[in-house]
Amino acid sequence: MAFVRLDTPAGMVHGQWSGAGLAEFLTQFALGGWYLIPSALLLVAANLTDWRGLPRRSLMLVYNWTCLAFLVLSAVGLSGLLVNVLKYAIGRARPLYFQDFGVLALHPFAFDARFAGFPSGHATTMGAVFGVLLLLFPRRWHIALVVTACLASTRVFVGAHYPSDTVAGFGLGCAFALACGLVFARLGFIFRATPSGLPVRKASFRLIAPQK
Repeated sequence: MAFVRLDTPAGMVHGQWSGAGLAEFLTQFALGGWYLIPSALLLVAANLTDWRGLPRRSLMLVYNWTCLAFLVLSAVGLSGLLVNVLKYAIGRARPLYFQDFGVLALHPFAFDARFAGFPSGHATTMGAVFGVLLLLFPRRWHIALVVTACLASTRVFVGAHYPSDTVAGFGLGCAFALACGLVFARLGFIFRATPSGLPVRKASFRLIAPQK
């Protein structure tokens, strides 16, 4: 609710942010392709690899990287599909049209980019990336949060979304990533299940070969 109250001021100052050029540059790194394409390429490479001829150490590395690629594809890709369905189903006008429609104008199923503001797709991607990093590196969660939240917030500064759009998208992506972690834990991939139900990274999950 607090962020919804910021939507009107954000709409009123649309196009007047200082540093918008930097935000335009940084916002590109919130695109899903940065995370989906490398993950897909990793899976292709793993599929072309002869696993039978690998020594045990290399086999574990290939296995772990393959599992990571599946996790990123699941968290970022599936949450991206969901957010695109939601944003067109809800049909919220973007800040660019604040003067015409205000902050709460809804045009469900208009299938028009002008009315695809809520939730933010870029912020959903960043939320999913944060969720994956949180699961894999829980002790570094604050660094991951600062970086991903800053990238998600650029959607406000470039005038593509209201603050509430980005917060909703970030929360959606993070929740989806955590749900994927739970599923992976049940399947025994990357994580192990705990009595509390939270997924914990396995000790065998390493992306770099340990020193001899």
